[in-house]
Amino acid sequence: MADPARLQILAHLRSKPNCEACVCDVTDALGLSQPTVSHHLKVLVGAGLVSTEKRGYWTWYRVLPSRLTELSMVLA
Repeated sequence: MADPARLQILAHLRSKPNCEACVCDVTDALGLSQPTVSHHLKVLVGAGLVSTEKRGYWTWYRVLPSRLTELSMVLA
């Protein structure tokens, strides 16, 4: 969570229907490169804040609201 780009990615995902998007949606919205977004998403998945689902050629990323609630309680 230490990187501001991760917070931007989480905010972007939360703003989408079902709190999910593919990498291409995030790169376009935040103006970050695909490798950068993929790296940050990998970290967020590893931290348990985001889940993945493969749909055809694309991987979709979804925020796990319960995990964000837990994180906010720890940081409060």
